[in-house]
Amino acid sequence: MIDKTSAANIESMLATIRAYQNKTATGFDAPEVAPPMPDINRIDGGTPKTQASSFGQAIKGVVEHVNNAQIQSSELMKAHQRGEDVPLTDVVLGMQKASLAFEATLQVRNKVLKAYEDILNMPV
Repeated sequence: MIDKTSAANIESMLATIRAYQNKTATGFDAPEVAPPMPDINRIDGGTPKTQASSFGQAIKGVVEHVNNAQIQSSELMKAHQRGEDVPLTDVVLGMQKASLAFEATLQVRNKVLKAYEDILNMPV
């Protein structure tokens, strides 16, 4: 857990986010409902290229993607329990993907809340 927010920690986190963004852009389990994250380093005429609602839409898309993964995992498990022709490996992989997606989302949420608290506690 990060105790202090420093420029190096922020740059490291941004690099990790960009790496994940590049993975999803190449088609590696990219969520279909989430719009691509805007590049915050590009500036057009002195103003950032981002829209005000893009962050909210990105968060909504990620949460919907995690929810869909959990629903699909649950359906696979129920189908296997009913005796349908669903391989056990597919069930286990689906459950692990859903679990991993949820844990990653939870960790990102925790880091964002921690950063928000650090900003609130900064002396002015």
